Amino acid sequence: MSQPRRTSRRRAWTALTLPVLLCALAACSGGGPASDKGAGDGRPSASPTPSGPPGTLFDNFHYNGADDPQLAAHGWEIRTGAGGPGIQDSWNTAGAGFPADTTAQGGKAMQLRSSTDGTKQGTKQVEVQTTGKNLFTGTYAARVYFSDKPSSGRGGDHVVQTFFPISPEDSSANYSELDFEYLPNGGWGTAGPRLDNVSWFKADPPDRVNKSTKQRLEGWHTLMITAMDGKVVYSLDGKETFTSSGKYVPREKMDIHFSNWLIDLTSTGGQRTWDMKVNWVYYKADQAVPLADVQKTVDGFYGAGTNYVNTLPKA
Repeated sequence: MSQPRRTSRRRAWTALTLPVLLCALAACSGGGPASDKGAGDGRPSASPTPSGPPGTLFDNFHYNGADDPQLAAHGWEIRTGAGGPGIQDSWNTAGAGFPADTTAQGGKAMQLRSSTDGTKQGTKQVEVQTTGKNLFTGTYAARVYFSDKPSSGRGGDHVVQTFFPISPEDSSANYSELDFEYLPNGGWGTAGPRLDNVSWFKADPPDRVNKSTKQRLEGWHTLMITAMDGKVVYSLDGKETFTSSGKYVPREKMDIHFSNWLIDLTSTGGQRTWDMKVNWVYYKADQAVPLADVQKTVDGFYGAGTNYVNTLPKA
């Protein structure tokens, strides 16, 4: 079962080279995706708002690093500073990278690396989020690599690897949050490996419904959340894992977050690092899109050399 909601979600975000821009384009009619080959290869993007199917957000994280101006221009922030969850005040930009990866579609992915030596001072957690605050009902999808073992050091840490849309503020009267959380070693008194899906109505005091699936998931998986017609459906590689309805559905616009963090410090046991990777992320407004159609669209973007699309209306 997912943790009680973080008691504080204070944000101090990294200041990147350019101001954060909401790269949005009003819905267009027809036409294939335009190329955004400049993003991530050191050359200016041909267009700050690439065209594509209406009501679509797509990014395959072809960036040069955390300080790449296109990262901020495309509406991404890397968390730093204070707050929870996990080890308080340990958020750091050092864990966000964009290395080549032969196992990823297109040969590149976003890497989220958390590290610890078992002390608070020696712990670094990582989280990356969108900043548009204009994602609501529709289809959310991401291709994510979960790790069962650390990339270096001893295993056993209570690490949490996540993909989730969430309200900008925990205190919002219409608080909304939809979670994928993978815990390879369990946590909160429950053994792993397990995948938690959680739909929230209120952060404090916690009001949520959830389902835990006992399953070992190391490797690449396509995670999907469809929020339509008063129902939220979670699926893993096309197989439904959990459904919520009633009050446990989105009530306001949200941002997408990816994070890799530790519930607690289990042992001083030397330095170790945990990696989570994100190949691509996709959102389609106000439509329930089947996995096959999501993948077909994503394949089309890759085939056209399109690294980023945002045809969502402004928030």
